[in-house]
Amino acid sequence: MQRRGVILAGVATSLAAAGVQAQAERPPLKILVGFPPGGSADTIARLLAERMREALGGQNVVVDNKPGAAGRIAIDQLKNAAPDGQTVLVMPSGPVVLFPHVFKRLGYDVNKDLAPISQLAGFQFAVVSGPKSNVKSVAEMLAKAKADPSTASYGSSGNGTVPHFLGVMLADAAGVPLQHVPYQGGAPAMNALLGGHIGYNIDVVSEALEQHRAGKVRIIAVAGATRSPLLPDVPTLREQGVAMDATAWFAMYGPGALPREQAARIQQAVATAMKDPALRQRFEAIGLEPIGSTPEQLAAVQKADLAKWEKPVKATGYQAD
Repeated sequence: MQRRGVILAGVATSLAAAGVQAQAERPPLKILVGFPPGGSADTIARLLAERMREALGGQNVVVDNKPGAAGRIAIDQLKNAAPDGQTVLVMPSGPVVLFPHVFKRLGYDVNKDLAPISQLAGFQFAVVSGPKSNVKSVAEMLAKAKADPSTASYGSSGNGTVPHFLGVMLADAAGVPLQHVPYQGGAPAMNALLGGHIGYNIDVVSEALEQHRAGKVRIIAVAGATRSPLLPDVPTLREQGVAMDATAWFAMYGPGALPREQAARIQQAVATAMKDPALRQRFEAIGLEPIGSTPEQLAAVQKADLAKWEKPVKATGYQAD
């Protein structure tokens, strides 16, 4: 009996060692990010990578930054990756709900080349008043715009961006003229607002928060369906009589032909990671609302937002190559 116990213990040890070796030899799960290190997409990917390994049975998870073309270089890599569950992409919603209306030659089909895995986090945008306008509410902003359209200029992080078209939606919903002034990124737009070159700015809440808290600008509204947890005292546009809301989000996708069972395996690992209180706190600290969803839920949100952005984009007549 003693000899048999020794043999069984040896077999168990060998099997465990074999399992560890198999995991070590298994290719890592690669998370593509279409932006440089340090941004929100990169931060999300790295926080998930730290926590998904155990949920995937010890499989290594690595982040691979492929910046350029507003995330489209990484999407092209995902599109051409083998659908074996070894390559996924973390990206903001713009490339799947906005870009199809913006670019003449997009280079991918959002319904065929990308397989939804999980919606990861949402974030909100803010309408920001600068020292030139010095208004304290949306009603005051709209009244000034109607009385003198020359005061109604708003900055954004560039042509074809979500803030650009949010301004178009706001002007349409409120029935007032708003003049768009594009900049090369959110920081230049904020500098222009601080310098009095424009009256307003539309920006990500977290990007405008520091200047708002310092009293240099004023966030007069958020564009989400509910108030931002970062700004519980700032009302939404709907609360101020403007019948619109729009948010953006980050999600994880696989190659278009990714089998359902592989998508489910990765989604379950994401769901496990998203339960970590420390991860959720890190998300909230950078202005993100943790979500976590099934592939079906992500597909439904994507479809709805794709339809929502069609009208404001077409209203501008703007198209990129």
